[in-house]
Amino acid sequence: MKKIILSLTVLVALASCQEQQKIAFVDNGKVINDYQMKIDIEDKFKQKDEVFKLRMDSIGKAFQAEAQAFQAKEQTLSAKARQEMYQSLTQKQQGLQQQFQYEQQQMQQLFSVEMDSVISKVNTFVNDYGKKNGYTYILGKNEAGSVMYGKEENDISEAVTTAINAAYGEKDTKSEDKAAEATTEK
Repeated sequence: MKKIILSLTVLVALASCQEQQKIAFVDNGKVINDYQMKIDIEDKFKQKDEVFKLRMDSIGKAFQAEAQAFQAKEQTLSAKARQEMYQSLTQKQQGLQQQFQYEQQQMQQLFSVEMDSVISKVNTFVNDYGKKNGYTYILGKNEAGSVMYGKEENDISEAVTTAINAAYGEKDTKSEDKAAEATTEK
């Protein structure tokens, strides 16, 4: 009897060890680069950057015209007047440069915040995806080499990208539906 109980215990222990774990990996770069939210953010900031550059060029051309006007009448001014105008132009140029640098830094910070949000959303989504689909582990493949090799059939990057983009699209549709409802209620 003791041998039967011992045998059953060993069999149960071996059977529990044989339980298959569902493991896959995701190519982090591919998922993030193909995530529609990231693409939308990049497009938004490209447009903002183009507007910024156009404004900067316009202000730069106006400043150049002012500097050329100064050069044209420089000979007719007294030394003191020339010095004052030169200082005024120099201060204006420095002010414009500081303003442009500040605005550019603000845009870069906003972009970084939004990109951090994208990465956070992808991480949360992959976590939820793993739970919903019964994965024990989902590993991240990246430049640092956390996954050096993985069988192609264990790469779920495409499935995750498709699912996260579908979820992102649903969010947009729900937001548009709520906006439309609010408009019709008014």
